[in-house]
Amino acid sequence: MIGRLFYFAAGAALGGYAVHRLNRAVRTWSPGGIADRVEGHVADYRAALREFNEDVHDAVGHYEAELRRRYAVDPDTPRTLPER
Repeated sequence: MIGRLFYFAAGAALGGYAVHRLNRAVRTWSPGGIADRVEGHVADYRAALREFNEDVHDAVGHYEAELRRRYAVDPDTPRTLPER
């Protein structure tokens, strides 16, 4: 009797787990699940591009400051294009 009860409980637990995994897979591959994954990837790429843009902006600022120091240009002078 105890053996049957054990196998019944084990089967119920395995069945519940299988149903849970199946529902999760269906949710993942539904159009909404795919859209959520794509949205997450796009957000990650946007954050990486924003960070890259900030790094480039900082590097350009440091390089410009170095050039202004090297050629003794007043840092308060506004940048203008030369007349043609």
